[in-house]
Parts: sequence; structure tokens; C-alpha cells
Amino acid sequence: MMKKIEEYFEGIRGTVISGVFLLLSLFIPKIFNVDVPVYLDPAWVSVIISGIPLITLAIRRVIKNKGISKISSALLISVAMISAIIIGDLFAAGEVAFIMAIGEILEDKTTERAKKGLKNLISLQPVQARRVTGESVSVEQIQVGDLIRILPGEAIPVDGEIVSGETSVDQSVMTGESLPVDKAVGDSVFCGTVNRYGSIDIKATKVGEDSSLQKLIRMVREAEDKQAPMQRIADKWASWLVPLAMIIAIISGIVTKNVTVAVTVLVVFCPCALVLATPTAIMAAIGQATKHGIIIKSGSALEKMGKVDTITFDKTGTLTYGNLRVSEVIALDSEINSDALLSITASAESKSEHPLGKAITEFAKEKGLNVLESESFNMEAGKGITATISGIEVYCGSERFIKEKGFTLPLDEITRLRNEGKAIVITATKGKVIGVIALSDTIRDNASTSIGKLRQMGVDTVILTGDNKNTAIHFAKALKVSEVYSELLPEEKVNSILKLRQNGKTVCMVGDGINDAPALKIADVGIAMGTMGSDIAVESADIALVGDDVSKLPYLKRLSNATVNTIKFSISLSLFINLVAIVLSVINVLTPTTGALVHNAGSCFVVLIAALLYDRKFD
Repeated sequence: MMKKIEEYFEGIRGTVISGVFLLLSLFIPKIFNVDVPVYLDPAWVSVIISGIPLITLAIRRVIKNKGISKISSALLISVAMISAIIIGDLFAAGEVAFIMAIGEILEDKTTERAKKGLKNLISLQPVQARRVTGESVSVEQIQVGDLIRILPGEAIPVDGEIVSGETSVDQSVMTGESLPVDKAVGDSVFCGTVNRYGSIDIKATKVGEDSSLQKLIRMVREAEDKQAPMQRIADKWASWLVPLAMIIAIISGIVTKNVTVAVTVLVVFCPCALVLATPTAIMAAIGQATKHGIIIKSGSALEKMGKVDTITFDKTGTLTYGNLRVSEVIALDSEINSDALLSITASAESKSEHPLGKAITEFAKEKGLNVLESESFNMEAGKGITATISGIEVYCGSERFIKEKGFTLPLDEITRLRNEGKAIVITATKGKVIGVIALSDTIRDNASTSIGKLRQMGVDTVILTGDNKNTAIHFAKALKVSEVYSELLPEEKVNSILKLRQNGKTVCMVGDGINDAPALKIADVGIAMGTMGSDIAVESADIALVGDDVSKLPYLKRLSNATVNTIKFSISLSLFINLVAIVLSVINVLTPTTGALVHNAGSCFVVLIAALLYDRKFD
């Protein structure tokens, strides 16, 4: 890594030196009114520093590449540089090489990307497992069918099926769900997920490379391989620019019987402004985005974002804050009100480590309600709790738990709340259910407004989430998202994006969790929540929202559109300048030196147009 950094700065230093000697070549004869011999021309330094790497690149592409990819902008500029040297115009030779070197540096700067995410993902793989006999073994020794015991707080080492015990499993690494999922005998568990509460025994069903976590790692690797580097527009067009330039130069030289005319045509035909059009516009746009709290890791991502017509969102932590809050307190006993119900439930749950219980207790304290110390407390993993408050036994938990304790469930309220995608805790005491407390994730501020703005810009929005169907549909309606896919594992999110791409869509994925990493990679553009998002999601993405502010998405889309339009305009301008310069060269108005200055002016225009992006308003 250090070597690459040193090479990078060495390239900048060399280009600066090249530029200084190029200026000396231009101004020494004018300042001192002397003719500098060709062999002493300072432009030789520019030719050596910037030109030799250019010739090497052109030769390497000719040898290694196939078909028209052999013909690149580097080849055309090398021919022009060598031709200028042959006729003794060192300034023209050094100038085209110098401009090309600047374009190379700008492009490298915009495409540098960190790739630590895969290493972090691999670190999640447990290395040890415990057999039910108590023997501790390495994960590699586990075979399909082996019985494994997982204690509370331990990561699950392989994919398996629970054969004994009940618990709650944090499987956010796989599904992105904000809540641990209750698991019982017969339920499946995934490698890399965390057992939160109860002790369970599982039978291994998928081990080693077949496990869900290894599949996740493999998908990130494969998606990384599928990301092709941005090919410069100049190189795409060089297949016909080079032959055309050579033909025009040869014909001009023959007709005018002047080799200088032919060389001038080659010099002004060099696509340096074309080469600079993309990286300079992208550099300016990346600078502007940084001021707005958006980190864009590659120029290719910004360019593609301008073409995006579909944005897919993870739900939890992306469109929502990922923190459960009490949303409804429903008292079902005429003798108590909602505050009394909340106080009783919070007191019973005060010793609970379950996220639902902790959220209820915290909410009651925020409201200033009385939260009592329980005289006894018992938790049944994956079901609920029993606590004694002021001598009265209180039960709090799931539908199954309350039903098992012999209470009649308030089915109408439960059905309504479930249909709204809310998590519920039922409270019962003194032989009857006294109420239901509903908890819900909170939609991010401006999320709905942002999706509305994207819709007005002609961008389709889709939710891809690991949450259950009712929850997903509830949030999709609240946000007015047109499509929603629920209960998705990482591989299914990837397949959903691939299907959209196969249907001709240019897809952007916005997510925050480890489970979103493959989807972020496989999408045309991946955007991660920079603050709340996992390190792996951020590293897998092309763009990161530093403040987790989804309201920046419409701004980012407008900025990307403007960048693409600026690139197109700059390319058109550079081609027009080249066309005019060619005509002036053919009629012998321009020499190689004046042609190089015109060529340089075209490059400066492109840089200036791109720089205007930096301060343009897009709000």
C-alpha cells in the first residue's frame, strides 16, 4: 500500500517538474530573445518525464490488447509527440505528453478505492465450536449432522437446525433485522449470527464453504470481480480517431508538400481535452459532494449515478433509524389507564435484557412513570418473562407465551398491530390480559420527502428487506414506495437487483448492514450509511452518506446528472475545437507550436467548465 502511495506522489512530482520545464521552453526564447538549440531545449525534460511512460503504455496496449483496443489515445498522442520531435518542435512534443500526464493523475485520484470490507467480513467467521459432549473443536472439524451446543452470547459456528432449547438470535448480519428473532425446536439458524439468551443445541446442516456466512463472503468477492473499471471515453473513440488523424495528416502533407502541416494536424488532433473531460468534471463534483457530507469513492460511481433510474433501499437503519420505540400503549382493563399499564409492564421488564423489554422500560422512565423493583424475575428465552411486583405476579411476552400461561388473547388488537408491522408485548395479571404495548421502528426524518423528490425526477424506488411481510408493507405504504420485497436473505437481495438489471434498469442500492454488502457491490452504484452503517457496508459501497441523511439522495442524483451533462458538453466542445484547429492546420495558419497552444487552450476550457461544478447550487 505504501509503495502505491509513493508511486502516486512520485507521479504528481514528476508531472509538476515536467510542467515547469515546459514553461521554460516557451518563455526563455521570448524573455532573453535567444534561439535555444533543439538539443538544449528544456522541453526535453517534459518529453522524458511525461512522454516515455506514455510511449510505454501505448506499446504495452498494442502488445497485450486485442482488436480495436490496441488503438488507444496513448498511441495517437505518442505518434504526435514523436512526429513533433522529428521536425524539431520540442515544445509541441512536451505539451501533448504533459496534458496526457495530468489527465492520468486526475483519473487515478478519482478512482482510488479502499478494500478492507472483505477482511472484516471474514473476521466474523467463528473459529471454534462446542459439541454437545462439551468437547471444543475447530469449525473445520464440524461435519453435517454433528450436534453443536451454543451458549448465550456466542456466535453460531455453522448453519443448523435447533433440536433442543429456545432462544432469541440476532441475525442482523444476514437479514438486517433490528430485533433478535425468537427461535425454537425445528427453526433454522445461520452461521455468524449471535445467540442472545437461551442455550440451544443445533444439528449442523451446512458447514465450511456451504455455510451462509461463507456464501456471503463469496458473493462479495464475486461482485467485486464483476465491477469493471471505468474505460476512458477517449480510448473508446481512439479506434477511429487514430486512423482518421493519420489519414488527414498524410493527405495534408502530400497535398501541401509540407511535413510540418502533417505534424501540426497530429498535434491538434490529440484528444487531450477529451481525456480531461471526464476526470476533471468528476473531481469537481466529488469536491462539491464532500462539502455536503457525501463521500464518493470512484468517478465511475458518480458517472453511473447520473444514469440510475431505480433506487433500491434496505429498510432497517436506512429508511428507518433502526431503534425500536413504543408507539402504542393499549389498556384493555377498565380499571387501569395506559400510563398504569406502561408502569406495570416496565416494572416487570426492568431486569430484562431483551430489546423489547429494555425499550419499554426506557420509554416509561422518559415519561417519568414509576418503575418498581421486582421481587422475583424469571425469563423464558424466546417467549417472555414472569415477575412479581408488589406481591402480584405479572406476565409479559409473546402471544405463544401468554397463551401457554392460560390467558385469552385479544386477537383483534394483535391482528391489527401485526398488520401494521409492529412488535408487541402482551401484559397479563390477575387472571386476565390487561393490555398490549406495541413497538415500532421510526422512519427517518425527510425519508418520505426524499422518496417523493426521487419519484418526481423519474426514479423508481424499491424496498428490499429481511423484515417480515407485514412490517415491510406497512413501511412501504407510509413512504409511498412503489415496490417492496420482504424476508430476503443477502443472496435474495442480490438476485432481486440482478433481475432489475436484466430488465434494463440502472440500479442504485442504499443500505447499512453487513448483509447489504453483496447487494451494494452487485448494484450499478452502492450507497452506504456512513455513520450508522457497518464497516463492511461502507467499504463495499461506492458512495457513503456521512450523516446518514437520506435527504441527500435527490441532491446526489441532481449532481450526478449535471456531471454527466458537463462531461458530454466538454467532449462536444473539445471535438469542435479540434475540428476548427485541423482546418486551420491544413490551410497552414497554425504551426506545431501555435497548434499546441490552441490544443492547450481547449484543455483549459474543459478544466474551467468542470471547475464550475464545484460551486453550483443543486438544492
